[in-house]
Formats: sequence, C-alpha cells, structure tokens
Amino acid sequence: QVQLVESGGGLVQPGGSLRLSCAASGSVFSIWPMAWYRQAPGKQRELVARIGSTGRTSLADVVKGRFTISRDNAKDTVYLQMNYLKPEDSAVYYCNVDIAGLQYWGQGTQVTVSS
Repeated sequence: QVQLVESGGGLVQPGGSLRLSCAASGSVFSIWPMAWYRQAPGKQRELVARIGSTGRTSLADVVKGRFTISRDNAKDTVYLQMNYLKPEDSAVYYCNVDIAGLQYWGQGTQVTVSS
C-alpha cells in the first residue's frame, strides 16, 4: 500500500523559508517521478514542482528562483525547499507520485505566509 506523509508546513512571515518533506512507503519510488502540488482556498490544485527518477526537475514559473525540489532515493523522501515566501504561496501542499499512470497523494500540509 502506497503511503505518502508530508511534514514541515507551518506559519512563516513573508520572506521566510520552509522545507517540506514527503516520506514515501509501500513501493519502489526511486524509478518514478514525484511532485509537489498546492491548493489554496477556492482555487484549483496546481503543480508546483516535479522531479524525475534521474533527478531532472521542473518548477512552476511562479516559484522559479525561490523553490527547489530534491529527492533522496535511499530514504524514499522528496523535499521542497521554499525560500522568499510570499502570502500568495499560502496553501495546502500535497506530495504526489505517479506510478505507471496511477496517482497517489499525501494528506497535505498547510503552509501559511503571513505577518
């Protein structure tokens, strides 16, 4: 059974940083792409960052230069380093893995950027 557990969310002031972690279990994750999505109230869930099995990354334009996605295959963990956070980054952040076309999601972690 695939499980994704996010951690690291919280309240931070504008300009601050947070590091999200997603611990995966129940499958071999190193060969599959993993991603971070986010969903703000009243908005659709959007892709924030994606990392392939080889470590190749892609980022949404709105977070380029501020966020970094990485993975540690030995720990089956994917990270999202978020710097220079803005109020508009406030959302529930979800970890995602695509296993042969099947999507799996974590429960989400709340990120609130506010002074």
